[in-house]
Formats: sequence, C-alpha cells, structure tokens
Amino acid sequence: MYRIIAVVVLVLIPSYASAQLKTRFNWTSPASNLSGSWVAYEEGFFKKHGLDLELLHIPSTSMAIQTMLAGEVAFSYTDGRNAVTAGLRGADIVMLAGVANHFVFSMMARPEIKRISDLRGKKIGITRIGSSSHTVTLWIMNRAGIKPDEYQLVPLVEVPNVLTSIMAGQIDAGALSPPTSFRARKAGLTELVDLSKEDLEYVSVAVGSTRSYIRANEEIARRFIRAYSEAIGFLKNNKAATMRAIQKYARIKDPEILELTYAEARTHIEWPPYVSKRGVESILAELAPTEVKAKSAKAEDFYDHRFVTQLEKEGFFKGAK
Repeated sequence: MYRIIAVVVLVLIPSYASAQLKTRFNWTSPASNLSGSWVAYEEGFFKKHGLDLELLHIPSTSMAIQTMLAGEVAFSYTDGRNAVTAGLRGADIVMLAGVANHFVFSMMARPEIKRISDLRGKKIGITRIGSSSHTVTLWIMNRAGIKPDEYQLVPLVEVPNVLTSIMAGQIDAGALSPPTSFRARKAGLTELVDLSKEDLEYVSVAVGSTRSYIRANEEIARRFIRAYSEAIGFLKNNKAATMRAIQKYARIKDPEILELTYAEARTHIEWPPYVSKRGVESILAELAPTEVKAKSAKAEDFYDHRFVTQLEKEGFFKGAK
C-alpha cells in the first residue's frame, strides 16, 4: 500500500531534470544590458527550469527578427523601435520582457568633433540598418534637427567595429553602448551625449518572440521568462560570477572596464523585467509621422506581460532593487 502511494507521488511531481525542452535564444551585441542571457546560461538557470537551450549570437535586431519570423530562433533580444515597427507592419513579433527602458548609448566622436551639429556631412557608424545603434543614431540626430540626408550611415556589423573604425579615421562618430563606450572614453574620444543620464522612457532593448511560437509553446515561454528573471536577480547580487560571464562574452581584458560594465548592467537592466508602457508610447509618437497605424495603436499591442505578471503574483520579485 505505502509503496504504491510513493510511486503515485513521484509521478505527480513535475521533474524539470527529466523533461528538458529544447529552445533557442539569441543575443545580439556584446553590450552590458545583455548580460542577463550570459549569466542565465553560464550559471545554469535555463537548465534549472527545464530548458535545453542553445545560446546563439546573431548581430542586430533586424536579423534577429527575421530569424524569429522564420522559426529559426524562439527568443531574441530586440530593439524596441524595430519590434514596434515590425508589429505595425503586420509582423508576428511580441516583446515578453523589458531589458532596458531607457537608452544607455553614448554618441562618441573623433576628438576634433565637439558638438552633435558638427556631424552634418560626416560618416556615422552603426551595426546594421534596423539595429539598436541605428535607432539611437536616428533619435539623436533628429533631436538635433539634423536630417537623415545630411549624414552618412556606415553599417559595420558589431559595436566594437564602430569604435575601431573611429580610431582608424574611417568614420567620424558612432553610437556606442557599454563596454565599448567605456573603451572610447578611455581612448580620448569626444562624448557628444550620454543618453543614460537622460530621464527618457523609451524601450531600447527587450526580449522578444513571436505570438505564434508562444501559443504553441507556452510552457517553454513560461520557463524561459522564469529562468531569465532569476538570472537578473542573481546578476544584481552576485558580482564575481556576473563579471566572469561578462568577461567571457564581451571579451573584456581591462579590469577597470569590466568593473564599469558590471556596474552599468546592475544599474540599468530592468528587474522586474517589464516593458515600459510609456517607453512604447514614446516609440509610437516618434513613428506616427511616417507610420499611419502608429497614431491609433496602443502600447499594449506590442508586449505580453503575462509571464512576468505571473512571477510577480507569486512574490518572485519581492524585495527587488
């Protein structure tokens, strides 16, 4: 009798260890606010929550969105503006978790360039058209009253390549994220603007997927957001382990740059990881002059908070800082 009951109990208790679900997660850039993916993978949080996860690196949001729509990748970091634009144009893209609801980029330039207005007629490096660096460059230049036809964009694939090209005199400036922006400061480049110091809500980075994938794989999505969220909490309270992950993926050798990068990640990565409603509204307002549907769209059309909300109801984020 007792033996039979014991067997029934074991069957009813879910075992993530024996039910590893396969999925893929893409990180797009060696930037500080993407550290959560590295920590989650290196510290085993995905495995802990029953995911046999393949961590990929495909640069740029535009390419990441294409791979998700093609069904090649389940989850990816995505630039908020491009995710919203894709959604307005009918793409099956949704943001599940907020990563950075503010810009963390700095516009860095050759030493002789002193003002944003000096960038008229100049070459500005980005990673790709449709990337976060592209989004922030458009935003900075538009705010300064400089039209897209008054400067030249130079796609260079990766953020570190932008810095290398500035240093080599091949381009004049570029929007850089930490740790590359820290390297640029140390090299003596001019920091024309540091957007991390500005109080602007704008979804810079989020974790995205497709609605069709979520419908077909809700349990994977639930486990994924739980693992990612736990990793962010760990990141904010475990400096040494997080720095090891950052050092590995961002390839940082300079101890000072590594310290600054960890501090930036700890400060700016969202936890609880909600996508900012006001941050999406800022994007819609920016797109309204060129995207007709943006005028009537609601911020809630572009994100799905159900998995983060479930964690909050469970008390998962209690004491969050």
